[in-house]
Amino acid sequence: MTSTSPHSDSTASQRFPVVIVGAGPAGLTLGNILRAASVDCLVLEIETRQSIEQRPRAGVIEEWAVRGLEQRGLADTLLERAQRHTECEFRFAGERYRFEYAQLTGAHHWVYPQQFLVTDLVREYADVREGAIRFGVRDVQLHDLDTDRPSVSYTCPETGQREVVHCDFVAGCDGARGVTRAALPADRARISRSDYGIGWLALLAEAPPSSDCVLFGMHPSGFAGHMPRSAGVTRYYLECPPGDDPENWSHDRVWTELQQRLGANGVPPLTEGRLIEKRVLDMHNYVVEPMVFGRLFLAGDAAHLTAHIAAKGMNLALHDAFLLGDGLVAHLTKGDSTGLNGYSQACLNRVWDYQEFSHWLSEVYHGTSSGDPYRAGTTLARLRRIFGSPTAAMAFAEQYLGKHVDA
Repeated sequence: MTSTSPHSDSTASQRFPVVIVGAGPAGLTLGNILRAASVDCLVLEIETRQSIEQRPRAGVIEEWAVRGLEQRGLADTLLERAQRHTECEFRFAGERYRFEYAQLTGAHHWVYPQQFLVTDLVREYADVREGAIRFGVRDVQLHDLDTDRPSVSYTCPETGQREVVHCDFVAGCDGARGVTRAALPADRARISRSDYGIGWLALLAEAPPSSDCVLFGMHPSGFAGHMPRSAGVTRYYLECPPGDDPENWSHDRVWTELQQRLGANGVPPLTEGRLIEKRVLDMHNYVVEPMVFGRLFLAGDAAHLTAHIAAKGMNLALHDAFLLGDGLVAHLTKGDSTGLNGYSQACLNRVWDYQEFSHWLSEVYHGTSSGDPYRAGTTLARLRRIFGSPTAAMAFAEQYLGKHVDA
């Protein structure tokens, strides 16, 4: 919500050059970049610290993104604990096809669950760099964003009183349902959206991975995915109707479908285990243009959503944070506004590239289960091309890794 002035019943007032709304990967990376440059900032988060450190989300981080974290002193624990992935495997028409993308490109993926990264980032920001952060805040509101004197107000969870924070800039890093995206005037932003019309049942299984790499199963019954997370936990996905009830998927039904959709000649059955998470994700994308309104700069899912199909969301959030952090530091410490002025377009170049790849990959994943023999046939043609043409394989590998876009 945005308004022209803070609530009149506010009882406390503070000032920070930058207020960051949201303590996810984008907000915390941004906060760390600012603190490293001795720029004061305040992070506001509606959840508790314990909640954000335990909330399971994405897990695939592209190599360029890890390099960016490493350059900013934010990757030490990640590099010690993350799994390095160099290949993946496609399973379709009863066969398995290994895709060795590191051998083709010299680049790889890291697998590091988002909650681990958030734990690292909040520790570095709050405990090491002594950045200001407020957890559990309520009723966050933005004010005077189109002036040079914006502010943010919120209700303090301890006192119940309204607090007002005056600032130079607001960074909206609070996700798809946050207040910062809602603060954009309808006549000042364009939101482009694509709905795939499918759902994915997202599962966490208390079971060791059944392969040393990510598996993609294209089957007439629906897509299935296998993503190793740790020695004892595996992330799985099952294509399902959008809006489906997770309770429709019993333990036995889940494992029957996974075994069928990820099965292939010559491979042992999946290792089964207790399901510790079940939720349905409706696959859709959106992009907000521009990502800036006055003194409000959006980053991460507040500005764009890329469906789990291509595992790009956390990477885009980090890219935004790198650009916004560097731009704010240059402006606030040197008076150089070049980075801030070019922020939206620089972010959107990568955003739209990843959106296009997500759209293309959705056809690969879901064409065989569409019920349309034409789409099924073209899907199999795409897959055969990837494994039959070195040129097609290289093009796919570079998009899969995000290597073809300037980082």
